[in-house]
Amino acid sequence: MHAPKISAIPSTNKNRAGVTKLNMAGLSASFGKFTHAVVRAIPASLVQGALRMSSGAEVDLTHARREHDQYVATLRHTLGLQVIELPADESLPDCVFVEDVVLVCGDTALITRPGAASRRKETEAMKEALKDLELNIEEMDDDSATLDGGDVLFTGREFFVGLSKRTNQRGAEILADTFKDYTVSTVPVLGGLHLKSFCSMAGPDLIVVSSSEPAQKALKIMQQMSDHGYESLTVPDDAAANCIYMNLPDKGHVLLHCAPEEYPESAKVFEQLKDYMLIPISNSEKTKVDGALTCCSVLINRKLKN
Repeated sequence: MHAPKISAIPSTNKNRAGVTKLNMAGLSASFGKFTHAVVRAIPASLVQGALRMSSGAEVDLTHARREHDQYVATLRHTLGLQVIELPADESLPDCVFVEDVVLVCGDTALITRPGAASRRKETEAMKEALKDLELNIEEMDDDSATLDGGDVLFTGREFFVGLSKRTNQRGAEILADTFKDYTVSTVPVLGGLHLKSFCSMAGPDLIVVSSSEPAQKALKIMQQMSDHGYESLTVPDDAAANCIYMNLPDKGHVLLHCAPEEYPESAKVFEQLKDYMLIPISNSEKTKVDGALTCCSVLINRKLKN
């Protein structure tokens, strides 16, 4: 049984209406272009209080903060993004994983309703931070809906939403109603925390995906559901399949991926991307609490009015 497509009523808003197959090429061309990044510092409570799918090694807080500082420095200094850094909140152990609490597409930001009740107050600081970027802010206020940003794969052409322990059908429906210009298809997540726990975008038409069985099943469903033919790049490790793609002025195609010392075989696969600026990022400590590279930033393309 295939996952369903969610039909959204076409937008009547002049600023968003009129997106057709004829200009989808333009939408895809803008994919990966970002000007801002929102990040959040790591609270000490992450070590004992962060949610995790299974017990394992304890997080080294000093090492985790060092890795995160390098991650933020890469966004700010190496890539030249304007970084908005929110302070840590000790009452919210998972607050560093900002991706889960908002989805930004174009000039609209959808504040989500995270699947874990303990994380729902994380949305408050994010909503305040986004106001200065002059975005249209929508909120998911249906108590029956849950949606984590880690379950949302945006390809530049359409959305795939993972139905997981953290995201349900109602959450996907609200996303479809918010971003009416795009098709939204749901994908069962049969392993891992989120859909992007084993896949992500590595370019406008390129999905990087793990070789694991749950990942390959999800990829097959996405290929069946889409009207567009995506290429795929397969890596042996689930965590390594979570990357950050950007297309930046003076830098071209950029891919932030897990460091070779963590996933050496996967790193060799990324070397096939000859025209890319490849940036390895250490993420060993946050991985212990199911945190991936995309989890730790919200990327936004926004030219503000003077």
